[in-house]
Amino acid sequence: MGSNHLGEFLRARRAALRPEDVGMASYGARRVAGLRREEVAVLAGVNADYYTRLEQGRERNPSGQVLDALGRALRLDADARAHLYRLAGTTPDDRPFTQAAERVSPALRQLMDGYPHTPAFVMNRTLDILATNALADALYSPFEPADNLARMTFLDPAGRRFYTDWDRAAQATVANLRQAAGFAPDDPRLAELVGDLAERSTDFARLWNAHTVRGKTQDAKRFLHPDVGPLTLTYQAFDVRDAPGQQLVIYHAEPGSASAQALGLLGSIHATRRQSEPRR
Repeated sequence: MGSNHLGEFLRARRAALRPEDVGMASYGARRVAGLRREEVAVLAGVNADYYTRLEQGRERNPSGQVLDALGRALRLDADARAHLYRLAGTTPDDRPFTQAAERVSPALRQLMDGYPHTPAFVMNRTLDILATNALADALYSPFEPADNLARMTFLDPAGRRFYTDWDRAAQATVANLRQAAGFAPDDPRLAELVGDLAERSTDFARLWNAHTVRGKTQDAKRFLHPDVGPLTLTYQAFDVRDAPGQQLVIYHAEPGSASAQALGLLGSIHATRRQSEPRR
């Protein structure tokens, strides 16, 4: 990860837009993809030299008014706009950043265990899995180890079999990590993870360089589990109030569906295996 995070993001988002996307006419041959710097400056109503300094990292403290204008000019959605603010060292509502906690409270673990019929787990911004209930252990049992969703997606051979729509899962995973980079661009754990993934996975490196930003959604997830076959699960993600940066994720199958039956079977298989394992 370079030191000019704001400039890298601006360049990537500028390259993703064409003049026709923003209602501008295109004149002359273009040496690079996307909008020219001067065109972004016009759309945002800022001086072209000032915008150039922002991209080059020679200006690092744009005002909230400038950031709002750039967000509109670059057609940023809510997640990407918030990411832009964080890269500039602020947030739209001026909330200070708090480093994500790594310890999961006993009360939260007890709450997760109270969901015996649905997978539940806690993760941090860098997608490290911090705690799981029994059914989440069963769901992620194809991975060795089930420790980080990004590593599992890109580096574990089980990932491409487990995620039915692997390309979509990969894009969402990288977009989540990009959002994490906005909260803490210089986080050593994030830098280590991104460096390892980029070195070992060309797919990750390509997606990372696209600078797409997105938080968790409620889209349905489709898995192919080696023990029970296809699973289609929806999910909800909840911020853990007393541990900023942690999220509780709870999967859910439609009652009476084939996926609900498969989850029940998966829980039984996992419980039987654990009972047969020798005690340590």
